[in-house]
Amino acid sequence: MEISFKEFQNLDLRIGKVLEAEKIEGSRNLIKLTVDFGTEKRQAVAGIAQHYIPEDLVNNEYMFILNLEKRKMMGVESQCMIFAAEDKDGKIVLMRPEKEVEPGSHVR
Repeated sequence: MEISFKEFQNLDLRIGKVLEAEKIEGSRNLIKLTVDFGTEKRQAVAGIAQHYIPEDLVNNEYMFILNLEKRKMMGVESQCMIFAAEDKDGKIVLMRPEKEVEPGSHVR
């Protein structure tokens, strides 16, 4: 399914810096992230605990989408979503900028 360029422009894609990360109690896969987007901080819930140690995510920048509908997972609200790819072996790889940029920088 194709979307128009106008629809693409409506996506709020930004770089966020992870300030805190912790496993969600009672979940095998979920990690709660507190993310700095420059002018605001948001919480994300990501199913990446089988692939990443929470402490290794802190102080790193990743790509997020901010204008998705919020949802709760295991009772924790996710206010944005981190971007990830899955390799041929099923390993999750988070999308990062090539070099450091300001938190909140727009992805185009």
